[in-house]
Amino acid sequence: MSEASRILDEMNDRSREVFRLIVESYLDSGEPVGSRTLTRTLSEKVSAATVRNVMQDLEFLGLLDSPHISAGRIPTQQGLRMFVDGLLEVGDLGADDRRKLDDTLGSNAGDVGGMLDRVGSALSHVTHGASLVLTPKQESEIKHIEFVSLAHDRALVVLVFADGHVENRLFTPPPGQTPSSMREAANFLNALIEGRTLSEVRRQMQSQITARRQEIDALARDMVESGMAAWDGDGTDSARLIVRGRANLLGDPGEAEELDRIRTLFDDLERKRDIAEFLELTEEGEGVRIFIGSENKLFSLSGSSLVVSPYMNADRKVIGAVGVIGPTRLNYGRIVPIVDYTAQLVGKLISDRS
Repeated sequence: MSEASRILDEMNDRSREVFRLIVESYLDSGEPVGSRTLTRTLSEKVSAATVRNVMQDLEFLGLLDSPHISAGRIPTQQGLRMFVDGLLEVGDLGADDRRKLDDTLGSNAGDVGGMLDRVGSALSHVTHGASLVLTPKQESEIKHIEFVSLAHDRALVVLVFADGHVENRLFTPPPGQTPSSMREAANFLNALIEGRTLSEVRRQMQSQITARRQEIDALARDMVESGMAAWDGDGTDSARLIVRGRANLLGDPGEAEELDRIRTLFDDLERKRDIAEFLELTEEGEGVRIFIGSENKLFSLSGSSLVVSPYMNADRKVIGAVGVIGPTRLNYGRIVPIVDYTAQLVGKLISDRS
């Protein structure tokens, strides 16, 4: 049993109802909730003093916080997590939301990138938040690799894929490279890549170099490692993330602290740091996952929440993800089914193309 479940189980009905009402009111308005407000909405008639005692107990447990002296209470990150795990009621996808997504994404024309760009716009429009769409990696099998010397300090690695497309990447070769070491490096890789994707080659390269040290000299080994490292930079992963609806995050920021949070989030989204982790967040299991505040590896400094779900191809392999990011005061009960449906829709559209 999780800590959140234990605390919930140990609460009496009154404490549980006070906690639920505070969180729901905060998610709806963003404002602290006071004891007098709660006495008007509780199912049982009790005094404001009694409610204040319950609120103090919940604050002692770390579930509530008071942003100002003599103010009402708001949920802490721990409190939001406990609410999401134990008390959140996830509704069905609304007919209007479903129609908007279907109308926008119904056309399966154009390339995958264009289709996923429409996904991001639709998800942002429906949720009134910022949407994130991680596009699939290029997983076509490699047909041929070649190294081309351009200057003593510049070289080109050329990848030809089985589906016919070609990618080039500039890199700095190790010192002392010769045309023969480049050919040897290319021959080594071409023998290794048959029937494999780029990610598979990356995973096996080091073990193959170690196992077959006698078959390749030191210069060619360095060339192989430098050439393949040209595909490990941030550029490839950054280009895979589509962000739409940044303006929706502005809303009515109000206080300087909120403006700083939004500025940090915009900066993170612009630089698209650690984008590879975005997909890793979803690979531990199917379905929608919710990351609140510092639980969110990518945007924890901005104090934001991320609702994310993987999408899969026809072979049930996770190939990308869709999500919505915003303040911790998200309407989780509404956004969860929207993200879930969008991920399923994207998976179907991509599977239909294969």
